[in-house]
Amino acid sequence: MDAERRTDLIEGRNAVNEAMRAGRAIDKLFVARGSNDSALGRIISRAREQGLAVVTVDRRKLDEMSVTGSHQGVIAVAAVTSYASIDDILALAAERGEDPFVVVCDEISDVHNLGAIIRSAECAGAHGVVIPKRRSAGLTAVVDKTSAGAAEYLPVARVANIPAALEELKSRGLWVYGAAAEGSSPMWETDLTGPVCLVIGSEGEGLGRLVREKCDMLVSIPMRGRVSSLNASAAAAGLIYEVLRRRTGA
Repeated sequence: MDAERRTDLIEGRNAVNEAMRAGRAIDKLFVARGSNDSALGRIISRAREQGLAVVTVDRRKLDEMSVTGSHQGVIAVAAVTSYASIDDILALAAERGEDPFVVVCDEISDVHNLGAIIRSAECAGAHGVVIPKRRSAGLTAVVDKTSAGAAEYLPVARVANIPAALEELKSRGLWVYGAAAEGSSPMWETDLTGPVCLVIGSEGEGLGRLVREKCDMLVSIPMRGRVSSLNASAAAAGLIYEVLRRRTGA
């Protein structure tokens, strides 16, 4: 693993501590299992106070991740670009004079899926993507690379609670459509015009129960083959481009 590819890693106690003190956007903190070091304990406490995900792993895992070879029992995975807010996303729509188009990812954990979704959303003219702080991939170097640089241009907001974010979007005039194989409204028969929020579920479980309850409608993608489902990024791309088709009147 070379340093050029992993510019998102912050290694060592002082470096991680200063990154948190400076307000650097950090997606996840990996710490060595079984360490009783007080300095490391303070870093973990500060991370939890800031709402960061803390993952305890074997020291061998840290050794494998490390670029410097001197991680001192802690490695932070930082965002390669700053996170936006929901306000920023809606402001971009207003600036363009367009109905808001937002893609919400409900616990997409695979970095390649998240990168592909961001790429599709940016290419189709969406105004932003929303991801949760926990149980989700973040804006790492791999996501940025997979998105083909789209993450540098498209606002990505990271929120503490997806159901609450959906409520906020609904209160601001967006209709929320959840992607679900068993959805009662087929994609081609669903009115996806106007202010739209598409919600894409996790790779394994799909949409969470509370997220489903916040959706105005569950939308299915017509399937004709023997395989009964698409992966998260493929499903997202299909729905995203159906929204674009409706917006352009094609």
